[in-house]
Amino acid sequence: MPWCETCAKYLAPSAMSQDGSCSACGRVVATTTINGSITPENLDLKRLARGSNGEDVSLPWHFKLLVGALVLYLSWRVIDLFR
Repeated sequence: MPWCETCAKYLAPSAMSQDGSCSACGRVVATTTINGSITPENLDLKRLARGSNGEDVSLPWHFKLLVGALVLYLSWRVIDLFR
């Protein structure tokens, strides 16, 4: 979201002028993203999912436990359906 330093406020894209300047002070406002340089064009989800050392990160044990419990529960519900 564009931020105007002079006015100290965020600007909606529709509130800016055609040339990308603030409608109140006329200063050109730079558009930034949440993380600075990450945009939809250069987003690499596989790189972000890797750990700091470059290796793939495994799933946490509690997630695996919850998936296993869900499979057991749904299996029991299917068995109970035919009893």
